[in-house]
Amino acid sequence: MGKYSTNAAQSAASTSTKQGNQHRTLEQIGNELIRECKICTENTRLSKGLRERLERLPRKVRKEVVRRTHDGCSPLFIACRRGNVEITEYLIKVCEANTEQKGLYEVPEDRSVHCVTPLWCACVSGKLPVVKCLVLLGSNINALSDTGSTPLRSACFMTHIDIVQFLVEHGADIKKPNYNGGTCLINSVQSVTLCTYLISKGADVNARDIQDKTALHYAIQEHRLETAQLLLEHGADPFAKSRYGDDALQTACLKGAYHIFDFLKKRINYSAERLADAHELFGSTLIDDLNVTRGAVLHWRLAHQIRLRGPEYICKRPTIEPRPAYGYAAEFSTISELDNIAADVDAMRVQSLLIYERILGIGHKDTLFRLMFRGASYADAHRFQRCIDLWLLALQVRVQKYSILYSDTCLTAQALVRLMLDLIDQCEEPVGLAFVEEGVPRFEDVYAVFSILTANIAEARQLISIRPVHRKQQENFDRVMKCLTHLIFLVLATAKTSSDRELIYRAVHALVQSNIRSASNNDTLLHLSVSRLNVIKSGYFTDDTTTTKVVFPNLSVAKLLLDCGADVNAKNECKSPPLLVAAMPYNYDRDIIYTLLEHGAHLDEPNRLDDRPLNLIRDNPINDIPTVSYLPLKCLCSTVIVRFGIPYRNQIPRTLEEFVKRHEP
Repeated sequence: MGKYSTNAAQSAASTSTKQGNQHRTLEQIGNELIRECKICTENTRLSKGLRERLERLPRKVRKEVVRRTHDGCSPLFIACRRGNVEITEYLIKVCEANTEQKGLYEVPEDRSVHCVTPLWCACVSGKLPVVKCLVLLGSNINALSDTGSTPLRSACFMTHIDIVQFLVEHGADIKKPNYNGGTCLINSVQSVTLCTYLISKGADVNARDIQDKTALHYAIQEHRLETAQLLLEHGADPFAKSRYGDDALQTACLKGAYHIFDFLKKRINYSAERLADAHELFGSTLIDDLNVTRGAVLHWRLAHQIRLRGPEYICKRPTIEPRPAYGYAAEFSTISELDNIAADVDAMRVQSLLIYERILGIGHKDTLFRLMFRGASYADAHRFQRCIDLWLLALQVRVQKYSILYSDTCLTAQALVRLMLDLIDQCEEPVGLAFVEEGVPRFEDVYAVFSILTANIAEARQLISIRPVHRKQQENFDRVMKCLTHLIFLVLATAKTSSDRELIYRAVHALVQSNIRSASNNDTLLHLSVSRLNVIKSGYFTDDTTTTKVVFPNLSVAKLLLDCGADVNAKNECKSPPLLVAAMPYNYDRDIIYTLLEHGAHLDEPNRLDDRPLNLIRDNPINDIPTVSYLPLKCLCSTVIVRFGIPYRNQIPRTLEEFVKRHEP
């Protein structure tokens, strides 16, 4: 190497070493800055040595140092959260820290984490001096969080009245809602003082959020009598209805807000029929939510007296046809009928369901919630058929009103299927016979759930393929797919007659012909039927797999699917056929593998990772299937062609080309 090239190499090495040292120095300064910001109190300063080191840095480098983050937060963000005005001012004025650089803030009240500006963080933390400093130094007073919430709106939620007043006085937008339509006033119903101030500054008392709720709705939900009175005095509309059709009076009844309910009756001239409905609804809430039977009877008596007051009895409208789910019960129409019901808590709870359906409608969220809750209560009392009846009704309504892609619909389906699986499991255990009603689950109920979920499943599968992809709906569809495979198992387990089995065959055949596949991995029903990972979970039950019967892999379900025309060589997203899934060590079942092979499953077709069923089956120490009997010559030839890269396209018949291609990874 010559003299010049040697000097150049030495110079480059020296430059690299120098840059490395500079990088380590800057990292040390950055780490020290974050450390001091984390331990600072409201009145401490940065250490003199750190300030001197920062101020010796070039302006551009200093700005880069204060931009660095730790756990998603910059030094300025940390100082603001700690409430240190002096450090905040120093970082902005001397180090030119970006006042809009967002960080992660965890709200202590609900443990939610938000991506927000330092000003938002200071407002929620209640650090008024820092708020003043940031605003005076030019922070965006209306900067939005990741949920679209302004610093002002969030300060309202935390009831930091002094910060709210300062922000409003310095131009904060009092009417700016978050992405869900929640306004500053809606966020302030917990404080009469704060609501009074916001109204005096022009807050719209009738502004609605995404659920069409006003501040009055939220005040009633939280039992804030004084706030409700204030809002009404300033023009809040007591007849404004939410998305579910709830106005002020109905909300008070549903939330059991007695003082507000009483105030509304005195303030507003409701019709006699409306008052009777309200007392009936309030009584239902007392029995369902608070278990106050005497209070419920009292309100139902008052409602009956109101209906009798006029020249003619005020009929209960609309008329509800008797439902099997309610044991064909009807609402009481006389005091003697009410007295009879009052002696039976279960009959009172059924009356409550009847009242909710008549006044709110069967599709109202509160009606559906109570159907599910009451069903769970029956299950706890080992009255499983009553539970199934109510949950089946809830499922039917949710599918009709929304779809199988709706989260609550999916949860209802999972709860029903899981309950039925547990009942089947218990019936097979002698210890469980004393606790399970005979004949539960019934074939007609299992088949009804299957029919409800499959009625529009092909359309639902098309919907989840539309872009942009709705991830939650895809997850729900996959859960429904798992429910369907378990329901096939259940109908097979509960069928008792040849007509039952004929019904099953026709229904499953139609489902197989629709060729539905999971959204996540493009699995067919046959893939799911041979996988141990196919399990049902439900929020209504503890998911302890040690006490839950493992249904899959399941030979009966796999056989039925194959008999109904399921493609034995269908490939999922990973190009794995059902046989490859079944051959996995944790899924291995000799009878299932033998059945798939007898129906024409290919042993040597690879997936994307070049895994082949043949290898997995041969490597399994408990395998005794003579695999060579299921390897035709054309499969062996195809494997050789692919392995050695022998050209075959346009040299063999088209049908054989496709066959060979299936043997490529």
